[in-house]
Amino acid sequence: MAGGGSRAIAHLLEVPGASRTVLEACVPYSEPALIQWLGARPDQSCSEPTARAMAMAAYLRACRYHSGEWRAESGERRAETYRLSTLSSQLSTLDSEALALAGVACTASLASDRPKRGPHRAHVAIQTGAMTVSQSVELQKGRRSRAQEEAVVSGLVLNAVARACGLDERLETGLLDDEPLEAAEAVAPAPWQDLLAGRVEAVQQSGASLPADRSTGFQPVSLRSPRVVFPGAFHPIHVGHRRMAEIAEQRLGQPVEFEISILNVDKPPLDFLEIQRRSGQFSADQTLWLTRAATFEEKSRLFAGGTFVVGADTLRRIADPRYFGGDATACQRAIERIAARGCRFLVFGRQEEGRFVGLSDLDLPPQLRACCQEIPAGEFREDTSSTEMRRSQSP
Repeated sequence: MAGGGSRAIAHLLEVPGASRTVLEACVPYSEPALIQWLGARPDQSCSEPTARAMAMAAYLRACRYHSGEWRAESGERRAETYRLSTLSSQLSTLDSEALALAGVACTASLASDRPKRGPHRAHVAIQTGAMTVSQSVELQKGRRSRAQEEAVVSGLVLNAVARACGLDERLETGLLDDEPLEAAEAVAPAPWQDLLAGRVEAVQQSGASLPADRSTGFQPVSLRSPRVVFPGAFHPIHVGHRRMAEIAEQRLGQPVEFEISILNVDKPPLDFLEIQRRSGQFSADQTLWLTRAATFEEKSRLFAGGTFVVGADTLRRIADPRYFGGDATACQRAIERIAARGCRFLVFGRQEEGRFVGLSDLDLPPQLRACCQEIPAGEFREDTSSTEMRRSQSP
C-alpha cells in the first residue's frame, strides 16, 4: 500500500487465523521506499501502471516465500541484496499450490493536511500466476474527510483480496454515483502463464492476436535459425521504431521480428495487462517474440546468429560494466559469448542530452565494435523517444 488503503491490513489481521492466508503486508509509503519495492523509479507514484507493478512485486515475493528460499538463519532472515527480476526464477520451481498465491497492491492520493491540486484517486491491482486485474477511481474532492476516503479505498483493497481468494462476497465501498470504478483485466493464455513461470523461454505470436489457449495465435518456438530481431520495451512503439524496422529490412533483406522481454534487470516482470497492451501494438502480419531474455547475452543464446536492431544508447549499455554489477570481467565475457554465437548489431544513432550520438561516438571494446554495422545519420535521424511520449501523455 502506498498513499492509502492501509486500513485493510488491520482488518485482515484482526481475523483469527490470518497467519494462514497473509504472508506479508508492506507499506512503501515514501518515495525511496516505493523505489526500493519496485526496483526502479516509476513514471508516476500514484498511477494504474504503478499499482500493477507493485502487485507483481508482491506476487513474486509471495512466490519466493512459498519456494522456501527465504529461510531463517539463527532466527533472522538472511541479510542479502537482490533484484526483483531474479525473483521470477523461483516461479519455475513452484508446485500446484502456488496457484493460490496472489499479490494485491494499492497506490492512492487522498486528502491531506494541505490542499491538493490534482484529483483524489486510488488504483488497486491484483496479480496471480494466471491474471492481472486493476481498478481505478477518482474520488470527488471535498465530499469526505481523509479518514472517510481511507475507508473507501480500504474497502476496495479488501474486495480485491476477496477476488484474489476466489470469494464471491464483496463489501459496500461507499462510492458515490459520480465516482465510477474503472476496471481492466487480462486472464493470461497458457503460453503467457508458462512464460512468467519460467516453464518456457519464449513464445511467438502475431501482435494483434490474443489467444485463449495454446493452439491459437502462438507458434512453436524455433529460435536457432538466423533472423533480424528488434528488441525493445515498445512502451509505446513510435514512428522512430517503425522507421528503424523499415530501414533494417531494406538493408538486410530480411523481415524484422520484434522482441519484448517480460523481464527487466531492475524492475518486476511485465504483467499480463501490460503484455496485452504492448503486444496489441503490432499488426497480425508482424512477428513478435515474448521472451524472458532480459540481457543481450541471453538474447544471443535464443537468437544465435541473428542481427539485433539497436539504438546507440542500447549498444553502450552492453559494454558498460555498471550493468554487470560493476564487474568488467563479466561484461567482457558476455561480449565474448555474444560474438561467439555469431550475433551482430545494426546500430542507429540516438539523440542524447542535446546531441546526436552514433556508433562512431561510442567507446566500445574492439570485439563488440567488430560485430556492429552503423546506419548513418543521413539515412536515419529520429529524436522521438517512448519516455518523452509517456511523460507528455501523463496527467
